[in-house]
Amino acid sequence: SKFVNDTWMIKNGFLNDVQEHKPWWWNIKVQKLNLSAPLILLPEVSCQKAIEILQEKGYDQAPVVAESGLILGMVTLSNTLSSVLAGNAEFSDPVTKVIYDQFSKIGLEDSLGKLSCILENDHFAIVVHEQMQFSGNGSSCMKQTVFGVVTAVDLLTFVSRKDKK
Repeated sequence: SKFVNDTWMIKNGFLNDVQEHKPWWWNIKVQKLNLSAPLILLPEVSCQKAIEILQEKGYDQAPVVAESGLILGMVTLSNTLSSVLAGNAEFSDPVTKVIYDQFSKIGLEDSLGKLSCILENDHFAIVVHEQMQFSGNGSSCMKQTVFGVVTAVDLLTFVSRKDKK
């Protein structure tokens, strides 16, 4: 059951610290990774254009975000290419046809320990920052802004660069 799986509980925010002998980096915040701003694609970008942009800019993946700010998923260069080559998508199709819509989000204030638990099952996590957004009539809502994309390589690079405390 998920409820007796500590990794699932940490990933979904039900447990904080379950590891008795935590590594030195376990409680460091995600914001310390100093991630670069991600490349963002709008949903109407074609598969061909997405491939060109990702290759030109040197990215393997990019979040797909609607104009409203809603995070729709992640497009990867390899999945887009394989989908087109397999005939499951056309170069002219929007990237929404080839996105991964199952993804994990993590906040800047979350710990690297939580990130580590997420990355045990997922190839990446989308780093988000929540902010209050007000409209002209005074109504407000919480809006998530994509702050970055983090992979196991990013975590490993951070951990290997820093001296143990």
